[in-house]
Amino acid sequence: MTDLSPSTPSSARRRVARIVESTAVQNFILGVILFNAIILGLETSDAVMAQAGPLILVLDRICLAIFVVEIALKLYGRGTHFFRNGWNLFDFVIVGIALIPATQSLSVLRALRILRLLRVVSVAPSLRRVVEGLVNALPGMGSVFLLMGVIFYIGSVMATKLFGGVFPDWFGTLGRSGYSLFQIMTLESWSMGIVRPVMEVYPFAWMFFVPFIVVTTFAVVNLLVGLIVNSMQDAHHEESNEKTDNYRDEVLARLNDLENLIKAQNTPPKP
Repeated sequence: MTDLSPSTPSSARRRVARIVESTAVQNFILGVILFNAIILGLETSDAVMAQAGPLILVLDRICLAIFVVEIALKLYGRGTHFFRNGWNLFDFVIVGIALIPATQSLSVLRALRILRLLRVVSVAPSLRRVVEGLVNALPGMGSVFLLMGVIFYIGSVMATKLFGGVFPDWFGTLGRSGYSLFQIMTLESWSMGIVRPVMEVYPFAWMFFVPFIVVTTFAVVNLLVGLIVNSMQDAHHEESNEKTDNYRDEVLARLNDLENLIKAQNTPPKP
């Protein structure tokens, strides 16, 4: 009778991939990421390092070792398919940077170790959707930024010509006017800090500043928000479809393994 217990290499790889990508393991990795972030923060304290420096360094190396093992298991489980996933590449690069020795000439790499905290983005699905939505919105945002640039250029030229002579610190040049208009757009001290002093000299200055705020702050900026929200919704739908496709592929793979096993069982042994 044929032994049904041994698994084929492909099924063993898939089993490893399922285990590494399971909810329990991902939650554990998330906990390690957050713990490692605390450890890296403690390393910035001279007092803490003087008290427990060796222990903190050991814990940091343990966290890094866990990340390396996770990446290695993913590579084994997914093979070349590992590099077809953007988030896997992201994790690979982040962990790879942490493995580079931080010599005197590369001391900046010690500061880059905090980038490991960004791995929480790849582990948490909700954060992944936010980032994917932002990235997918970039092409549409380019057109909005171009429109914003045109509006700011027009506003800067007008503000420089209108108010530059009396208020050179705010509107003396195109650059200063652009920065002042950016501050006004963010609504940071725009009224008491800039507009009201200008209106003391130019009473009708509000006819320039109010339409500028309405167009930039309440129209163009909200257009950017709308693009990002729509992209996040699209990313959520794509993730749902991807999960459905992965589940279908997993079921088909298991059926294929079962079919091969049945064929092997029914094949008569060679004399």
